[in-house]
Parts: sequence; C-alpha cells; structure tokens
Amino acid sequence: MSLPPRIPVTPAQIDRVVSVFYAAIRRHEVLGPVFAAHVADWPAHEARIAAFWRNAILREGGYDGNPMQVHRDAGDVRADHFDHWLMLFDATLLRELPAEAARAWSALAHRIGAGLRMGVGERSGGGVPILRRGPA
Repeated sequence: MSLPPRIPVTPAQIDRVVSVFYAAIRRHEVLGPVFAAHVADWPAHEARIAAFWRNAILREGGYDGNPMQVHRDAGDVRADHFDHWLMLFDATLLRELPAEAARAWSALAHRIGAGLRMGVGERSGGGVPILRRGPA
C-alpha cells in the first residue's frame, strides 16, 4: 500500500519549483556566491534537490543524501543564510503553485530549514542560544 502525497503537488510542479528557485538563487546577492562555490553542475544539483522534495512530499524514494551533513561540511553555510533561502523559496512557491499547496510546502520547508539552521549553527557555535535567568 502506498501512502498519499503529503502535499497536493505533482512531480512536474516540484521540478518547476526547483528550477525557478535555483534561477533566483543564482541571482541572489548573498546566496548566489555560496552556491556558486559548491555547485559546478546546476542541472545535476537541481535533479538531486527535486528528488529530495519528491521523496519528502510524494514519498517516491530515490533520494539517499544527508542534507544536514552536506550543509555542515560546506563550511561557509551560516545559520542566517536560511532566512534568505526560505524567503526566496516562499516567493517561488507562491508564484508557481496554488495557494493551498504553496502554504503546505512552505510549512514543510520551514520545518526542514529550522533543523538545518540549528545544525549549521551548532557547527559554528551560533545556533543554540544560552538561556540565563534574569535578575531576581
């Protein structure tokens, strides 16, 4: 028995969102240089990311990577980059998908982004705040 998709999108819509999003990434003043330092083959990168989303949303399988490790190993990915990433991703979703699908995918992306932000922040020492009691 196969599980239903988490979000009402098609593989073609996922591919389109990924393509449009990475076109915006390449133009972005903060994220563009970071990605350019690590991505030599954009079509292969986009295919891998589309496979990630098809696995996460449609439960297709076909993705066997470790996004946390990749982002940590990059060395120049900072926790605050995820704010830019999510802003661009949300704008792409709203442009490319019906509102309900865009909202649902955005919520998933924000949950994943929060985990990645925390993991990258831990590596750099800036992820988890130190909570202190205020004056008594």
